[in-house]
Parts: sequence; structure tokens; C-alpha cells
Amino acid sequence: MGPWRLPLLVAALAGCLLPARGCVMCDPNVVEALNSLETDYLPGHLEAKHHKNVMKRVKQAVEAFKDLPIDEDSYMGVVDEATLEKAAWSLLKDLKRIMDSDVKGELFVKELFWTLHLAKDNFASYAAQFQKAAFCPNKCGLMLQPLIWCSTCQKQVHSCRKSSNCGERKVKVHQMEDMILDCELNWHKISQGLTDYSFYRVWGNNSETLMSKGKEPTLTKTMVRPKDAGTYRCELGSVQSSPATIIYFHVTVLPKRIVEEIPSPNTETKDEVAPGEVTLDRPQTATTLQSQSPKPEKVLRSRLVGLLIWGFVVLIASVATVILLSRSGKVIDFIKSSWFSTGSGAAQDSEVSEEKAKESRRK
Repeated sequence: MGPWRLPLLVAALAGCLLPARGCVMCDPNVVEALNSLETDYLPGHLEAKHHKNVMKRVKQAVEAFKDLPIDEDSYMGVVDEATLEKAAWSLLKDLKRIMDSDVKGELFVKELFWTLHLAKDNFASYAAQFQKAAFCPNKCGLMLQPLIWCSTCQKQVHSCRKSSNCGERKVKVHQMEDMILDCELNWHKISQGLTDYSFYRVWGNNSETLMSKGKEPTLTKTMVRPKDAGTYRCELGSVQSSPATIIYFHVTVLPKRIVEEIPSPNTETKDEVAPGEVTLDRPQTATTLQSQSPKPEKVLRSRLVGLLIWGFVVLIASVATVILLSRSGKVIDFIKSSWFSTGSGAAQDSEVSEEKAKESRRK
């Protein structure tokens, strides 16, 4: 058993001697639901002479939720707010299901106490999950975790005290780049009583220089140089006398990163020409001409597009012709009349001209 669990175990055992309330009874919604069960549901679903006895047994069953074996791996008499809300919501859901079913008499009593039995098993499961995963989750340092004591429903802060030294980290950064030292651990945000992050530069003679202090868990130094290499220390303060977390960073500054610019294969480079020099174009070889000639796929594609366009034009013309021909015969009659009238007029003009010629000869 860890040293941080011993005070909690003593408190849990002492709580057994105090008036019991049970963890779910610490939720006001559960108390309100039980009062509603007594005043609103029982009068119409159970004989009045059994009301007092049934409600007494119900409250005893709910308070018995805390009567679980004390074990550091499953239950220590405390839970957090999330676990309490989960267990209370499960019980309220089952009570609502019973009240909505409108069951009465002896059947109602049996179903009610069977539901409470299952609810206690659910609470034991939730408490075990909390004990394994959420109770004092810090692997190092001092975490101040708010907990609810099931025996008294009091909310208190429990000190999860472990080694304050949370190890060393090696950081490598190239010269003229940014150095970022991150001091935050995953349990820092859920802990209470934490104050400021302080970053120190540690020198060879064990002296230290404060570099930054505040709520920000990171230290950023831009464009580092070789002189920035060395040891840094991060300390997270707490409301108690001892720090919550201490982390060491060993920084190595590497040479400046060399970035080679590789020209793109699609770009053409030209040689620089000095003033007064004349550049001669290279003769185009067969390979150059072949590269400049269009590809057969592009030529075929362009021809197909042209054929499709001409086909579409012919189709439109054909449709327009059919539409014109399908109209009334007035158009055709008009064309015929125009044609014949033009022809007869021409004939008459020719006859007139011949008669004038004959008269002129006679004279």
C-alpha cells in the first residue's frame, strides 16, 4: 500500500462509525426522487399501511451502497464527482422506469428492491473503475484531488503525494531554430492547488537563473545558439510547502540545418550571359523536335472534340429543318405562289418586249 493511501484508509474505516448516508444519497437529485416516490407514487400503487415500512427499507438499501469491502484496488470509501454523477444517473433512470410502468402492490415492491440490488452492483463497478483509473492518477509529483467521502458526503481535497522528481528529458534543437520546453503533465489540469510554472537555467556550479514564471507550462526560446545548450529545470508550485512537479531538460544544440534547393524537373534553366557576349541557340536535334511536337493522344483528342462539335451543329440544323417542315402548308404555298408569280411576270415582260420589237420593224 502506498504511503498516500494510508490516511485515506484510516478515514474510510473511521467513517464506518459515523452515521451512514451512502454515496448516491450525496446527490440531491436522488434524495428528491425518493421523496417523490413516497409522496406521489406510493399513495396510488401501494396500501397506506405499508408506506412507512417500504420507504424505510428503500433508504436503508440506498445507504448500504457504501457497505463495500475496503480495498485499495476496488473501493476506499471515496469517489470523485464524475463517478457520483454516473451512479446517481443510473439509479434515477431505473426509478423512473418503475414509476412509468405503473406497476402496483406486491409486484411493485419486488421490482423496486431488485432494482436497488442491481443499482448497488453498478455502483460497486463504477467505484472500482474510479479506484483503478482515476484515483491519484499522477505517477509522480503532488496532486491535490477533490474527493467525496461516501460516509459523510463531504467534499475534501486529498493529497496524492509521490516523488516530486518527474524525471529528465533530452531535447535536441538545431541552431537558429526555436526551442520549446513543455512541463505540463496530463493530470495537471484536474489537480487543485497548483500555482505557477517556473523555468530555471542550471549552470555548472549548480547555480540557477530564473528565466520565466507564470501559468504557461512551456518555455520558448527563439533562434537558439550554441550557448543555449545545457540543463534547464521546470518547477510547478502548489499551495503546500513542497512543489508539485520538478522536471529537468538537457538541451543539445545541433549545427544549423542545411536546406538544399533542388530545381524542379519541369523548369528550364538558362546560363547567365555576361555583358557583350553573344549566345548562340543550340540547333534543334531530332530529340528536341520530337519533344516539341504534340503527342498523338492530344491530336486524337482534339480531332474527336472537333467531330463532336460538327455533329452537334448538324443535329441542330436537322431539328430546325424538321420543325419548319412540320408547320402548316402556308409556307410551301407561299413559296409556290412566289415562284410562279415571278415566272409569269417574266414571261409577260418578254412578250411585251417582242411586240415592241415587231412594231419598230414595221415602221
